[in-house]
Amino acid sequence: MTLTAWLAVAAFLGAYALIATEKIHRVTAALGGAGIMLLIHATDAKAAFFDEHTGIDWNVIFLLLGMMVIVGVLKQTGVFEYLAIWAAKRAKGHPYRLMVLLVIITASASALLDNVTTVLLIAPVTFLVCERLALPVAPYLIAEAMASNIGGAATLVGDPPNIIIASRAGFSFNDFLIHMAPLVVVLMAVFIGLCRILFRESFRYDPERAAEIMTLNERDAIADPRLLWQSLVVLALVMVAFVLHPVLHYEPSVVAILGAGILVAATKVTTQDALREVEWPTLVFFAGLFVMVGALVHTKVIGQISAAAADATQGQLGLTTMGLLWASAGLSAIVDNIPYVATMSPIVDGLVQANGGDGPAQVLWWALAFGADLGGNATAVGAAANVVILGIAARNGHPISFWQFTRYGLVVTVVTIALCVPYLWLRYLI
Repeated sequence: MTLTAWLAVAAFLGAYALIATEKIHRVTAALGGAGIMLLIHATDAKAAFFDEHTGIDWNVIFLLLGMMVIVGVLKQTGVFEYLAIWAAKRAKGHPYRLMVLLVIITASASALLDNVTTVLLIAPVTFLVCERLALPVAPYLIAEAMASNIGGAATLVGDPPNIIIASRAGFSFNDFLIHMAPLVVVLMAVFIGLCRILFRESFRYDPERAAEIMTLNERDAIADPRLLWQSLVVLALVMVAFVLHPVLHYEPSVVAILGAGILVAATKVTTQDALREVEWPTLVFFAGLFVMVGALVHTKVIGQISAAAADATQGQLGLTTMGLLWASAGLSAIVDNIPYVATMSPIVDGLVQANGGDGPAQVLWWALAFGADLGGNATAVGAAANVVILGIAARNGHPISFWQFTRYGLVVTVVTIALCVPYLWLRYLI
């Protein structure tokens, strides 16, 4: 590697260490790291701001912005209070039952929406129901972020890396359902069991608060029925457009911004009210992170690491599959899985062709998808949903530290990736 590449690695590791240890605010660390990358010419303005492979992913930024505005409008209707009371009553106030319910809802929604949109919608409900039952909110938010990443792996539109893989490999929406969804169902069942163990200290049942919840009428929480129906219609149209992306060819970011604009224009909500719930620090953090990771791509650091790992397998399909699965999980835990998959997809395409193209070689694509999607659970910055959850938690006065998330995420990632091994071997390699 060149001197610039080594300096880029040092700058990235330094910024990552600051984010992990929380010595300074994560936004400051990300922007500082991005600034250093520009200063040492590991990237430049064109690569950082305009290149789709090495720069800020504006699709992610504007998808987040649009959905934050929609969620901000929905929050004014009282619908989140309604859902919070409904969920608590269905769980009869029992903490673990509540977590199971919220996790299943999150995973199911993430299969149809992208995982970031899902956590934006479910987080306000979580805050309200945990407040009602005097429960610590952090374990529920962490579990929901992980459930969104697992559930999102099931479909083409559920997780952004899947869209990148589908584009490169020519996969359809149904291909992901056939190859990814069966194992995702199993992984969710295992994850629900893990939640019982990992978060057992947080399940404190309060009979008095539970009894109080059961007396409430969730319909009384709706403050503005007209605005609610307007918001739900727009949200439904946005969801349909997400699912029909392969047909309509509108990027999710475009759909989200159009939906937010229509909702603000067609209702009595003011622009100031609509923008009040936008997590600006989260958006800025993403921008800085994209520039740092893009610099590693620009200096060919990630490409060299990936190529070296591929060469080490010596053309053996089984060894290549397992190496790709675990390496993707490991690297996606450190860098965001979106730029990682964008970098790896050409390499995997070459490996697929070298192993005969169609047929058994297609397992390499599924190994990449599982590794990147599930590896994002390992750390607080491994997936977009994780970063959004941390931002929302901090904004609402319940900050979640990097290590608080990561100590649970590492366990979940190792278990879920380990379960992928027999699935890939039995279904594709034997």
